Amino acid sequence: MKAFYSDHFVLPLPEGHRFPMVKYSMLRERVVGDGICGPGELRTPRAVTDEEILRCHAPDYLKRVVSGSLTEKEMRRIGFPWSERMVERSRRASGGTLGACLAALEEGFAANLAGGTHHAFADRGEGYCVFNDSAIAARAVQDAGLVERVVVIDTDVHQGNGTAAILSGDKSVFTFSIHGAKNFPFHKEVSDLDAPLPDGTDDTEFLAALAEGLETALDPADAGIAIYLAGADPFEGDRLGRLSVTKAGLAERDRIVLEACRERGIPVAITMAGGYASNVEDTVDIHFQSIRRAADMLERSLSADRQGTARGT
Repeated sequence: MKAFYSDHFVLPLPEGHRFPMVKYSMLRERVVGDGICGPGELRTPRAVTDEEILRCHAPDYLKRVVSGSLTEKEMRRIGFPWSERMVERSRRASGGTLGACLAALEEGFAANLAGGTHHAFADRGEGYCVFNDSAIAARAVQDAGLVERVVVIDTDVHQGNGTAAILSGDKSVFTFSIHGAKNFPFHKEVSDLDAPLPDGTDDTEFLAALAEGLETALDPADAGIAIYLAGADPFEGDRLGRLSVTKAGLAERDRIVLEACRERGIPVAITMAGGYASNVEDTVDIHFQSIRRAADMLERSLSADRQGTARGT
Protein backbone atom coordinates (compact mmCIF):
# COMPACT_ATOMS: atom_id res chain seq x y z
CA MET A 1 0.00 0.00 0.00
CA LYS A 2 1.28 3.47 -0.80
CA ALA A 3 1.95 5.77 2.14
CA PHE A 4 3.27 9.33 2.18
CA TYR A 5 5.50 10.69 4.94
CA SER A 6 6.81 14.16 5.74
CA ASP A 7 8.36 13.73 9.19
CA HIS A 8 11.82 14.66 7.85
CA PHE A 9 10.47 18.17 7.21
CA VAL A 10 10.91 19.02 10.85
CA LEU A 11 8.83 21.73 12.45
CA PRO A 12 11.08 23.16 15.20
CA LEU A 13 9.24 23.44 18.51
CA PRO A 14 10.38 24.82 21.87
CA GLU A 15 11.29 22.33 24.56
CA GLY A 16 8.24 21.13 26.47
CA HIS A 17 5.76 21.91 23.67
CA ARG A 18 2.79 19.59 24.08
CA PHE A 19 2.36 18.71 20.41
CA PRO A 20 3.83 15.18 19.97
CA MET A 21 5.81 15.80 16.78
CA VAL A 22 7.85 12.63 17.37
CA LYS A 23 4.82 10.45 16.68
CA TYR A 24 5.25 10.91 12.93
CA SER A 25 8.76 9.47 12.70
CA MET A 26 7.80 6.72 15.14
CA LEU A 27 4.82 5.83 12.96
CA ARG A 28 6.94 5.71 9.81
CA GLU A 29 9.37 3.39 11.58
CA ARG A 30 6.49 1.06 12.54
CA VAL A 31 5.21 1.05 8.96
CA VAL A 32 8.68 0.25 7.62
CA GLY A 33 9.26 -2.45 10.23
CA ASP A 34 5.96 -4.15 9.45
CA GLY A 35 6.58 -4.21 5.71
CA ILE A 36 3.26 -2.57 4.86
CA CYS A 37 4.75 -0.73 1.90
CA GLY A 38 6.41 -2.50 -0.99
CA PRO A 39 9.47 -1.14 -2.80
CA GLY A 40 8.87 2.45 -3.81
CA GLU A 41 5.52 2.66 -2.02
CA LEU A 42 6.68 4.74 0.96
CA ARG A 43 6.97 8.16 -0.60
CA THR A 44 7.82 11.76 0.17
CA PRO A 45 4.93 13.95 -0.97
CA ARG A 46 5.44 17.01 -3.09
CA ALA A 47 4.55 20.38 -1.58
CA VAL A 48 1.13 21.67 -2.59
CA THR A 49 1.30 24.74 -4.79
CA ASP A 50 -0.11 28.20 -4.15
CA GLU A 51 -2.76 27.49 -6.78
CA GLU A 52 -3.89 24.36 -4.92
CA ILE A 53 -3.94 26.15 -1.58
CA LEU A 54 -5.88 29.10 -2.97
CA ARG A 55 -8.81 26.90 -3.94
CA CYS A 56 -9.48 26.75 -0.18
CA HIS A 57 -7.58 29.59 1.52
CA ALA A 58 -7.71 33.36 1.19
CA PRO A 59 -4.85 34.98 -0.78
CA ASP A 60 -3.98 37.36 2.06
CA TYR A 61 -3.81 34.50 4.56
CA LEU A 62 -1.49 32.47 2.33
CA LYS A 63 0.71 35.51 1.73
CA ARG A 64 1.05 36.21 5.44
CA VAL A 65 1.75 32.56 6.29
CA VAL A 66 4.51 32.37 3.69
CA SER A 67 6.07 35.72 4.62
CA GLY A 68 5.86 35.18 8.37
CA SER A 69 3.72 38.28 8.87
CA LEU A 70 0.90 36.67 10.84
CA THR A 71 0.28 38.47 14.12
CA GLU A 72 1.34 37.03 17.46
CA LYS A 73 -2.32 36.41 18.24
CA GLU A 74 -2.77 34.49 14.98
CA MET A 75 0.31 32.38 15.71
CA ARG A 76 -0.88 31.65 19.26
CA ARG A 77 -4.15 30.45 17.76
CA ILE A 78 -2.23 28.08 15.49
CA GLY A 79 -0.09 26.95 18.41
CA PHE A 80 3.25 26.74 16.59
CA PRO A 81 6.04 29.29 16.28
CA TRP A 82 6.46 30.59 12.73
CA SER A 83 9.38 29.38 10.65
CA GLU A 84 10.05 28.67 7.00
CA ARG A 85 10.15 25.00 7.98
CA MET A 86 6.64 25.29 9.42
CA VAL A 87 5.43 26.56 6.04
CA GLU A 88 7.24 23.81 4.13
CA ARG A 89 5.98 21.07 6.43
CA SER A 90 2.41 22.37 6.14
CA ARG A 91 2.66 22.27 2.35
CA ARG A 92 4.11 18.75 2.44
CA ALA A 93 1.52 17.43 4.88
CA SER A 94 -1.23 18.64 2.55
CA GLY A 95 0.68 17.14 -0.34
CA GLY A 96 0.63 13.83 1.49
CA THR A 97 -3.15 13.83 1.61
CA LEU A 98 -3.37 14.74 -2.06
CA GLY A 99 -0.86 11.99 -2.88
CA ALA A 100 -2.87 9.50 -0.84
CA CYS A 101 -6.04 10.50 -2.70
CA LEU A 102 -4.38 9.98 -6.07
CA ALA A 103 -2.97 6.60 -5.01
CA ALA A 104 -6.30 5.49 -3.51
CA LEU A 105 -8.09 6.31 -6.74
CA GLU A 106 -5.73 3.91 -8.50
CA GLU A 107 -5.58 1.12 -5.92
CA GLY A 108 -8.45 1.52 -3.44
CA PHE A 109 -6.60 2.51 -0.25
CA ALA A 110 -3.61 4.73 0.60
CA ALA A 111 -2.39 6.71 3.60
CA ASN A 112 -0.80 9.96 4.63
CA LEU A 113 1.31 9.40 7.75
CA ALA A 114 0.40 12.96 8.78
CA GLY A 115 -2.44 15.29 7.76
CA GLY A 116 -5.88 15.72 9.22
CA THR A 117 -5.35 19.46 9.75
CA HIS A 118 -9.06 20.10 10.00
CA HIS A 119 -9.02 23.25 12.15
CA ALA A 120 -7.56 25.44 9.39
CA PHE A 121 -10.12 27.92 8.02
CA ALA A 122 -9.99 29.80 4.75
CA ASP A 123 -8.52 32.90 6.44
CA ARG A 124 -6.85 31.56 9.58
CA GLY A 125 -5.29 28.57 11.26
CA GLU A 126 -5.88 27.18 14.72
CA GLY A 127 -5.36 24.08 16.81
CA TYR A 128 -1.99 23.11 15.25
CA CYS A 129 -3.43 23.43 11.75
CA VAL A 130 -2.09 25.86 9.11
CA PHE A 131 -3.54 24.63 5.80
CA ASN A 132 -6.61 22.40 5.51
CA ASP A 133 -5.29 19.28 3.79
CA SER A 134 -8.68 17.60 3.36
CA ALA A 135 -10.21 20.57 1.58
CA ILE A 136 -7.09 21.15 -0.53
CA ALA A 137 -6.94 17.51 -1.63
CA ALA A 138 -10.68 17.28 -2.30
CA ARG A 139 -10.68 20.28 -4.58
CA ALA A 140 -7.46 19.22 -6.30
CA VAL A 141 -8.84 15.84 -7.39
CA GLN A 142 -12.09 17.50 -8.43
CA ASP A 143 -10.27 20.17 -10.43
CA ALA A 144 -8.27 17.43 -12.18
CA GLY A 145 -11.55 15.82 -13.24
CA LEU A 146 -10.81 12.60 -11.35
CA VAL A 147 -13.96 12.65 -9.21
CA GLU A 148 -17.09 14.75 -9.02
CA ARG A 149 -17.95 14.17 -5.36
CA VAL A 150 -15.95 13.65 -2.15
CA VAL A 151 -16.88 12.57 1.37
CA VAL A 152 -14.82 13.59 4.41
CA ILE A 153 -15.22 11.16 7.32
CA ASP A 154 -13.74 12.88 10.37
CA THR A 155 -13.42 10.72 13.49
CA ASP A 156 -10.95 12.95 15.34
CA VAL A 157 -12.31 13.77 18.81
CA HIS A 158 -12.36 17.48 17.91
CA GLN A 159 -14.90 18.72 15.37
CA GLY A 160 -13.56 19.39 11.90
CA ASN A 161 -14.64 23.01 12.13
CA GLY A 162 -12.31 24.43 9.50
CA THR A 163 -13.25 21.75 6.99
CA ALA A 164 -16.96 22.34 7.62
CA ALA A 165 -16.55 26.11 7.19
CA ILE A 166 -14.43 25.98 4.02
CA LEU A 167 -16.76 23.46 2.35
CA SER A 168 -20.02 24.95 3.63
CA GLY A 169 -22.53 25.18 0.81
CA ASP A 170 -20.42 23.00 -1.49
CA LYS A 171 -22.80 20.19 -2.41
CA SER A 172 -20.00 18.25 -4.10
CA VAL A 173 -18.25 17.52 -0.78
CA PHE A 174 -20.10 15.86 2.11
CA THR A 175 -18.56 16.50 5.54
CA PHE A 176 -19.26 14.09 8.42
CA SER A 177 -17.73 14.75 11.85
CA ILE A 178 -18.13 12.55 14.93
CA HIS A 179 -16.58 14.31 17.92
CA GLY A 180 -16.76 15.29 21.56
CA ALA A 181 -19.65 17.69 22.09
CA LYS A 182 -17.96 19.70 24.86
CA ASN A 183 -14.41 19.49 23.58
CA PHE A 184 -12.42 21.97 21.48
CA PRO A 185 -13.44 23.85 19.38
CA PHE A 186 -15.93 25.38 21.76
CA HIS A 187 -17.74 27.14 18.93
CA LYS A 188 -18.77 24.42 16.49
CA GLU A 189 -19.36 24.93 12.79
CA VAL A 190 -22.09 23.03 10.91
CA SER A 191 -20.93 19.99 8.95
CA ASP A 192 -23.28 18.25 6.53
CA LEU A 193 -23.61 15.71 9.34
CA ASP A 194 -22.40 16.15 12.92
CA ALA A 195 -22.46 13.45 15.61
CA PRO A 196 -21.58 15.17 18.92
CA LEU A 197 -20.82 12.78 21.79
CA PRO A 198 -20.93 13.38 25.55
CA ASP A 199 -17.81 13.17 27.71
CA GLY A 200 -17.04 9.60 28.72
CA THR A 201 -18.58 7.96 25.65
CA ASP A 202 -17.44 4.32 25.54
CA ASP A 203 -16.84 1.83 22.73
CA THR A 204 -20.44 0.71 22.38
CA GLU A 205 -21.87 4.22 22.21
CA PHE A 206 -19.11 5.52 19.95
CA LEU A 207 -19.37 2.69 17.43
CA ALA A 208 -23.16 2.84 17.33
CA ALA A 209 -23.07 6.57 16.58
CA LEU A 210 -20.39 6.03 13.95
CA ALA A 211 -22.29 3.26 12.17
CA GLU A 212 -25.47 5.31 12.18
CA GLY A 213 -23.61 8.34 10.84
CA LEU A 214 -22.00 6.38 8.03
CA GLU A 215 -25.36 4.97 6.98
CA THR A 216 -26.72 8.50 6.88
CA ALA A 217 -23.72 10.04 5.12
CA LEU A 218 -22.33 7.64 2.56
CA ASP A 219 -25.28 6.97 0.29
CA PRO A 220 -26.34 10.62 -0.22
CA ALA A 221 -22.68 11.63 -0.50
CA ASP A 222 -22.39 9.43 -3.62
CA ALA A 223 -18.66 10.05 -3.44
CA GLY A 224 -15.86 9.05 -5.78
CA ILE A 225 -13.37 9.12 -2.90
CA ALA A 226 -13.41 9.30 0.90
CA ILE A 227 -10.89 11.18 3.02
CA TYR A 228 -10.86 9.41 6.39
CA LEU A 229 -9.43 11.27 9.40
CA ALA A 230 -8.49 8.40 11.72
CA GLY A 231 -7.74 10.51 14.79
CA ALA A 232 -6.15 8.70 17.75
CA ASP A 233 -7.60 11.11 20.30
CA PRO A 234 -10.95 9.45 21.08
CA PHE A 235 -8.72 7.02 23.02
CA GLU A 236 -9.46 6.70 26.73
CA GLY A 237 -5.83 7.53 27.56
CA ASP A 238 -5.66 10.71 25.49
CA ARG A 239 -4.83 13.87 27.44
CA LEU A 240 -7.18 16.02 25.32
CA GLY A 241 -9.84 13.49 24.35
CA ARG A 242 -12.38 13.25 27.20
CA LEU A 243 -13.92 10.10 25.68
CA SER A 244 -13.50 6.50 26.89
CA VAL A 245 -12.88 4.58 23.68
CA THR A 246 -10.38 1.72 23.92
CA LYS A 247 -7.75 0.70 21.38
CA ALA A 248 -9.96 -2.24 20.47
CA GLY A 249 -12.85 0.16 19.94
CA LEU A 250 -10.75 2.33 17.64
CA ALA A 251 -9.62 -0.74 15.69
CA GLU A 252 -13.28 -1.60 15.21
CA ARG A 253 -13.88 1.99 14.12
CA ASP A 254 -11.32 1.52 11.36
CA ARG A 255 -12.96 -1.72 10.24
CA ILE A 256 -16.43 -0.16 10.15
CA VAL A 257 -15.33 2.91 8.17
CA LEU A 258 -13.14 1.05 5.69
CA GLU A 259 -15.63 -1.75 5.08
CA ALA A 260 -18.52 0.69 4.68
CA CYS A 261 -16.54 2.46 1.97
CA ARG A 262 -15.33 -0.75 0.32
CA GLU A 263 -18.87 -2.11 0.14
CA ARG A 264 -19.88 1.00 -1.79
CA GLY A 265 -16.82 0.98 -4.02
CA ILE A 266 -15.42 4.20 -2.53
CA PRO A 267 -11.59 4.50 -2.49
CA VAL A 268 -10.19 5.76 0.84
CA ALA A 269 -7.30 8.10 1.63
CA ILE A 270 -6.47 7.84 5.35
CA THR A 271 -4.95 10.68 7.35
CA MET A 272 -3.77 10.60 10.96
CA ALA A 273 -5.27 13.75 12.54
CA GLY A 274 -4.82 14.19 16.31
CA GLY A 275 -3.46 12.06 19.12
CA TYR A 276 -2.17 13.23 22.51
CA ALA A 277 -1.92 10.14 24.69
CA SER A 278 0.09 10.41 27.89
CA ASN A 279 2.27 7.67 26.42
CA VAL A 280 3.09 8.60 22.81
CA GLU A 281 3.51 4.89 21.98
CA ASP A 282 -0.25 4.50 22.51
CA THR A 283 -0.94 7.18 19.90
CA VAL A 284 1.45 5.52 17.47
CA ASP A 285 -0.20 2.12 18.08
CA ILE A 286 -3.61 3.54 17.22
CA HIS A 287 -2.40 5.29 14.07
CA PHE A 288 -0.52 2.17 13.02
CA GLN A 289 -3.50 -0.12 13.40
CA SER A 290 -5.51 2.18 11.10
CA ILE A 291 -2.87 1.81 8.39
CA ARG A 292 -2.48 -1.92 9.02
CA ARG A 293 -6.22 -2.45 8.65
CA ALA A 294 -6.30 -0.61 5.32
CA ALA A 295 -3.27 -2.51 4.03
CA ASP A 296 -4.85 -5.84 4.97
CA MET A 297 -8.07 -4.88 3.24
CA LEU A 298 -6.18 -3.83 0.13
CA GLU A 299 -4.25 -7.12 0.07
CA ARG A 300 -7.46 -9.13 0.37
CA SER A 301 -8.96 -7.15 -2.48
CA LEU A 302 -5.92 -7.68 -4.70
CA SER A 303 -5.84 -11.37 -3.81
CA ALA A 304 -9.50 -11.74 -4.75
CA ASP A 305 -8.81 -10.01 -8.06
CA ARG A 306 -5.90 -12.36 -8.75
CA GLN A 307 -8.03 -15.40 -7.96
CA GLY A 308 -10.79 -14.11 -10.21
CA THR A 309 -8.33 -13.58 -13.03
CA ALA A 310 -6.92 -17.10 -12.55
CA ARG A 311 -10.38 -18.64 -12.68
CA GLY A 312 -11.11 -16.74 -15.86
CA THR A 313 -8.05 -18.10 -17.71
